[in-house]
Amino acid sequence: MAKALSSIFVCNNCGYESPKWLGKCPACNEWNTFIEEKAIKNASTKQVSIKKAAEVTSLNSIEKKEIVRIKSGFDELDRVLGGGFVNGSLTLLGGEPGIGKSTLILQICDKFNGEGKVLYVSGEESAEQIKIRADRLNIRNDNIMFLGETDINVIESTIEEMKPKLVIIDSIQTMYSDEITSAPGSVSQVREITAKIMKICKMQNITTIIIGHVTKDGNIAGPRVLEHMVDTVLYLEGERYFSYRILRGVKNRFGSTNEIGMFEMRGEGMCEITNPSSVLISEREEKVSGSVIVASLEGTRPMLVEVQALTSPTVFGLPRRTANGIDYNRLTLLMAVLEKKAGLNLGSQDVYVNVVGGIKINEPAIDLGVVLSVASSYKNIPINDDIVVFGEVRTYWRNKIC
Repeated sequence: MAKALSSIFVCNNCGYESPKWLGKCPACNEWNTFIEEKAIKNASTKQVSIKKAAEVTSLNSIEKKEIVRIKSGFDELDRVLGGGFVNGSLTLLGGEPGIGKSTLILQICDKFNGEGKVLYVSGEESAEQIKIRADRLNIRNDNIMFLGETDINVIESTIEEMKPKLVIIDSIQTMYSDEITSAPGSVSQVREITAKIMKICKMQNITTIIIGHVTKDGNIAGPRVLEHMVDTVLYLEGERYFSYRILRGVKNRFGSTNEIGMFEMRGEGMCEITNPSSVLISEREEKVSGSVIVASLEGTRPMLVEVQALTSPTVFGLPRRTANGIDYNRLTLLMAVLEKKAGLNLGSQDVYVNVVGGIKINEPAIDLGVVLSVASSYKNIPINDDIVVFGEVRTYWRNKIC
């Protein structure tokens, strides 16, 4: 059958297609997101046969099936998933390079021992590289099968022949299909590959985990429709130079998205942290100015974290504001509140605020901890070690803290 090539423009954010370039996407209203790709269209003018529609049934007559969950072997991960992986579900795991995605996935494969065969498909690393990591993590599951392939058609035939219980795709941006002429990782390729993987796992009831790259903004690379197609979206967060990691669920069709799991990266792999508060504040020094313990709610789990602040006279006309672990704009707002309402002359001070452990907190309840730590450092007055603070600070706050 003859085929004709033509260029189309695809939105890199939502996947909207247009025959010409547009500055603003009419679907997601984002600017400068259209990229040019090659599309294959059939030149044949044969009439396409009409497919038979699915049978229409009454919603009340449909029998409810019990959800079968498979334990991952990590209680922290099962907490985020709502009890474990749902049989036949499609999960997307994202995170920055070096954050520990492949390490966590390989440990999950090892804990799948006895549940059935596991197919690990890698388009980035060779079998020797995976073996080196497996030896370091002490992986001993004989049912883990490795496939170094990027062609989705070969992967599909292997899955149909092998019929594994768990499939790992590492990563979705390296897979390609011959039916699409664009390069691997493009919008068309990612969307087509995800649709095929979803069809395979749903038809054969195979639990599938997809590893995805992230952009510099921290979002999953590729079209936003990728997150809409899968059942569960997980993000592995944390500073790569710190040992602590937070697993956060941003989408879950089979459970809540209010839970988080906490891990620590060690030499033997990812280790669960059942009591994060005891770890995050264990190394705090006593009677030090600029340090305070803050209670923060991550999901449904309360956590105690240490907020440290340092103020020093600026040598330039414009004072610096540095925030690590909290929003920078929120810090500047709180500094304005301290100057206006508390009478602290911070206009001549450089202010540095850090959340210990590489944890990122966006909850407004950390405001009071930031304000108190900055005031403590400015006045050089330590805060009592047995005090825990939390609360939002508003711009019309009137009480002085000095």
